[in-house]
Amino acid sequence: MQSLVIVESPAKAKTIKKYLGDGFEVKASMGHIRDLYASKLSVDVKHDFQPDYTLIKGKEKLLSELKSLAAKSDRVYLATDPDREGEAISWHLATLLGLDFSQENRVKFNEINKKSVLAGISHPEKIDLDLVNAQQARRILDRLVGYRLSPFISQKIHRGLSAGRVQSVALRLIVDREEEIARFVPEEYWTLDAILTAPPSKKQFRAAFVGDETGKIKLTNEAEAKEILSRLEGAEYRVSSLKKGVRKKQPSPPFITSTLQQEASRRLNFIAKRTMKIAQELYEGVDVEGVGTVGLITYMRTDSLRISEESRAEGNKYIAAHYGEKYLPDKPRYFKTREGAQDGHEAIRPAIPSLTPEQVKGSLTAEQYKLYNLIWRRFMASLMANCLQDTVKTEIRAARPEETDRYCLFNASGYTVRFDGYTALYDNNADEEEETTSLPELENGAALRLRDLKDEQHFTQPPMRYSEASLIKTLEETGVGRPSTYASILSTIMDRDYVVREGKKLLAPTELGVAITHLLKEKFPKIVNTKFTAGMESDLDKIEAGGYDYVKMLHSFYDEFEETLRKAKSSMEGVKITLEEDKTDVPCEKCGAMMVVKVGRFGKFLACPNYPECKSTKPYVQQTEGKCPLCGSSVISKKSKKGHTFFGCSNYPTCGFMTWDTPTAQLCPKCGKTLFRSRGGVLKCLDENCGYEVGKKEKKKPAGKNDGQADADE
Repeated sequence: MQSLVIVESPAKAKTIKKYLGDGFEVKASMGHIRDLYASKLSVDVKHDFQPDYTLIKGKEKLLSELKSLAAKSDRVYLATDPDREGEAISWHLATLLGLDFSQENRVKFNEINKKSVLAGISHPEKIDLDLVNAQQARRILDRLVGYRLSPFISQKIHRGLSAGRVQSVALRLIVDREEEIARFVPEEYWTLDAILTAPPSKKQFRAAFVGDETGKIKLTNEAEAKEILSRLEGAEYRVSSLKKGVRKKQPSPPFITSTLQQEASRRLNFIAKRTMKIAQELYEGVDVEGVGTVGLITYMRTDSLRISEESRAEGNKYIAAHYGEKYLPDKPRYFKTREGAQDGHEAIRPAIPSLTPEQVKGSLTAEQYKLYNLIWRRFMASLMANCLQDTVKTEIRAARPEETDRYCLFNASGYTVRFDGYTALYDNNADEEEETTSLPELENGAALRLRDLKDEQHFTQPPMRYSEASLIKTLEETGVGRPSTYASILSTIMDRDYVVREGKKLLAPTELGVAITHLLKEKFPKIVNTKFTAGMESDLDKIEAGGYDYVKMLHSFYDEFEETLRKAKSSMEGVKITLEEDKTDVPCEKCGAMMVVKVGRFGKFLACPNYPECKSTKPYVQQTEGKCPLCGSSVISKKSKKGHTFFGCSNYPTCGFMTWDTPTAQLCPKCGKTLFRSRGGVLKCLDENCGYEVGKKEKKKPAGKNDGQADADE
């Protein structure tokens, strides 16, 4: 007998084939095999939103091969990923291959190891049509919004823009935060700290001023701070109260999709898309020396905190053997999955808990090792005993000997670790600054010695821009999107230049992103409303659970959406939004108006704003900070025929200067001309009579290549 197993990726196929052995042919569908037409709406809104699917371009040969193999096989198993998207892929495959939907041919693996794969093959299920309908509803919703809304904003701002159902909400969050920062008015405040010792100890500690005998005091300016300092002249410092306790710190739960993306961003500087790509590789299987091909983690798209008792037992065994029984809690710890989360899969954990990061390091890429190490340590720590800390909180009175009824109050707190517990393996705050430190031995009523008084001016800070991690956290908390969508949401708004990164992590909206958000907030308030979008996610969950008809759900959204779109088009007829970044100081040669940047079929160009009365256009030229080393004219950015950026003189063809090196604002210290930065990092002058250069040396290039010239006809 011959059975055909269809998965999504070649890596997953290779791993599963190893476990199934002879009698099974394992093939990859390479993701989705069919989808809605890209060139048209592909949804019949007049007939209950009937989707019109087509085979994805380039999949013809693959489908033919799968049909041939299916015809020769006694059994076909559909083993795509265990989520909505995977269920839909299996449904499309079953439809195209003519499989019987009443037959149990759907196989799911939460983890890819021999036991899980053999168990899945032994217990196939029917394709879950409720899960398929939930995916179809989401796909159709996104197509309806994107296909109907994108032309509208393109017409009102400029060509080639797009708006998405969930990405527009994420963009709004970033824009709203930016506007909140712009509105922020800083407020002054002062802090006053006493640097003290407790004789005979020479250890210094810091105590913060909090008030006086009348109560708490907030210092709002320098005068108030100086007044307190004057009261403290000649004061004696004494411990007025002392509280000791024990604090229990509990480990964080194992990762779910959102927390994995957040922690990988915080600790590893991975963007969400990169994190999910690496996690997919670890899930699908890696050839580990001494072990063979094995999936190293469980399925990485999940929002459940549940773990199997088998993995708990294996993890506990490792902890007891390597750390001792005292590092295990008295009773197992269970984390509660948040309300509304899907519980179809376990939390993200190592598929084989006993397989340590160090054991597999030599078989992984640097990125795979870093992420596996993070997942393994977080999971193991979640099983371990609490960290115990001895805490001390003290109140200190400072008063002059002759007026003990008038005093100033200072607070200090600290801790020492009694038992490190889970932090021996994974400390959630290991790379964060500690809020408190240990204090010397103190006794109630003990006299203290003042070493210094430090007053310092501060200003309240505006809210921080979102990072990828904090935006994902907000999307999760507000119920917008689902674990599988966060990475694509973020990559989409950045790829389309609606958002840019400031520094390494922070996200700032572009003028284009702000313009789109303002337009949508004014004309389509529901589309960018977090509660409305979260409600739609909840409806999709109801469809998945079999409690809501997806056609009814689509009608409830689309009928109102179409009316809103009609009103928006009517109210903005003839209106065009011009961005500041699209304005230029280039006058139109026909009418004198300052030309604007437009986006056409072949990219950007300059056009007269008085169109259609004036139809004058010009090529778009992107200026740089540099000047030509040959003739002194401006250096402009250009594109080669293959799309690569190079730089040339704006006085072309009179001056033929061209280079791959990037012009800078810096001037040559020898001749005063523009310095250019090469791809190898060298900062150099391209005047042949000068030859100045500084920085990293480039690798030697093959003879015959002119470093100073670019091949404009590439």
